[in-house]
Amino acid sequence: MGVRKVKVSLFATCITDMFYPNAGKAAVNLLRRFGVGVDFPQGQTCCGQPAYNSGYMEEAKQAAKQMIRAFEHSEYIIGLSGSCSSMLKKHYVELFEGDPEWYPKAVSLSEKVYEFSQFFVDVLGITDVGAELNATVTLHIACHTRRGMGVVDQPEQMLRAVKGLKFVPLPNAEDCCGFGGTFSVKNPEISEEMVQEKTEHIEETGAEILVGTDLACLMNIGGRLRHNGKPIPMMHIAEILERGLANK
Repeated sequence: MGVRKVKVSLFATCITDMFYPNAGKAAVNLLRRFGVGVDFPQGQTCCGQPAYNSGYMEEAKQAAKQMIRAFEHSEYIIGLSGSCSSMLKKHYVELFEGDPEWYPKAVSLSEKVYEFSQFFVDVLGITDVGAELNATVTLHIACHTRRGMGVVDQPEQMLRAVKGLKFVPLPNAEDCCGFGGTFSVKNPEISEEMVQEKTEHIEETGAEILVGTDLACLMNIGGRLRHNGKPIPMMHIAEILERGLANK
């Protein structure tokens, strides 16, 4: 099964690498299923977002330079978390503004970066991967995925195309879950209230599975759901699409 001969580099992110490797495997399997070549640049590391958000610009630049070198020859870069992907796409350009050597490299990198579902819908032109799954799901699109990557309805389009799947919109879907990287560390009381409100809206949907585009957000929401004694299963969108294919 093939669509077009393209090659992508997987930007797994620290969260995927250390906590949710199955999401990375699912993404690779789906891309290859549609004839997309996938590589994994070994030089990739943290994107530098924690340092950037905390005001440590020189440290953030060191991480950014390493990432730019690692993905310099990539045709497309596919990220599994909107916050990390938006760091590459948006904030590297800001970080190196005025730097005659690194600014052009940051701009070049920025033009290659896509969120997983965004790449499928906007580049490959695919919303229906042929998956089939009898389940009720709702969707949380991370703030950075929406605002930093410009992803609006691509994940929902792919979920609605899954045969047998019941999609229930999440009330106040655009509200932040309270994680925000360092925000949850710096402002734990506010973060706790935000994620509590988010979990209440998820419970309202009656969903059996919470689907997300950012694994850090899913980790935060999942922790609160377990704390509340209501552990709803969570899956990255790549994982649920792959499960739907495995069930056929």
